[in-house]
Amino acid sequence: MSGPASTAHTASPMNPPAARRGALLALARLSRWTAILAALALLVVGMYTVVKSSLGIQAGPDAYGPAFGFAGQPTGRPRLPRVGIVAGHWGYDSGAVCADGLTEQEITLDIARRAKRLLEARRLQVDLLQEFDPRLNGYVAGALVSLHVDSCEYINDIATGFKVARSVASYTPEAEDRLVDCLVDSYGAATGLGYHENSITPDMTSYHTFSEVAPETPAAIIEVGFLYLDRYFLTGQPDRAASGIAEGIACFVESR
Repeated sequence: MSGPASTAHTASPMNPPAARRGALLALARLSRWTAILAALALLVVGMYTVVKSSLGIQAGPDAYGPAFGFAGQPTGRPRLPRVGIVAGHWGYDSGAVCADGLTEQEITLDIARRAKRLLEARRLQVDLLQEFDPRLNGYVAGALVSLHVDSCEYINDIATGFKVARSVASYTPEAEDRLVDCLVDSYGAATGLGYHENSITPDMTSYHTFSEVAPETPAAIIEVGFLYLDRYFLTGQPDRAASGIAEGIACFVESR
């Protein structure tokens, strides 16, 4: 037979038309580039993992945020312990006042600032807090210590020295007992002051901050001396008092 039908050619998978052949070639080239890009992505991820491991960067959402008393560092260094120091009466009132105007708040803030510097030198992160600091509500830290000073009135000739207490209703009594022990030993050794365990009052064991911080935050209160008989030590040698506070906190935090 003659005519167009006699010259028709049926395409087969073995002999595709030029357009289809071009499309298949383009698809093949695209697949090769996709494979190359995927391999490069895997290589970059692998290199990042190795570098991250060598720098000690911690994985997970908690790597840089505060958790269990630790504070993250934006440089990728391991988390550092966070501690809090309350300068008693700071931001609220003067506390005890001597006849010449010397106040409890002046003493606590001076010692707290010095202790903060000492602890930061030991690579701890320190929050300096006011008496009723809003940050204390639910505060989470490795330890919290509130500094106060006893009366500036004459009581008797033995009204000298310091005392330390934790909450009478402690959520973590064993941990807080260790914090108290560390403060007693370190502060006594640094200052040479005597320990007045028998004169601890309900105002100390029911101190308001104990019920404000997170229950799992170990907390203690220390009366660093008496404004009357210990005045010249507290005003003349505050570095020794600050050293005792810092060493007591470090003793507890670094042993956990």
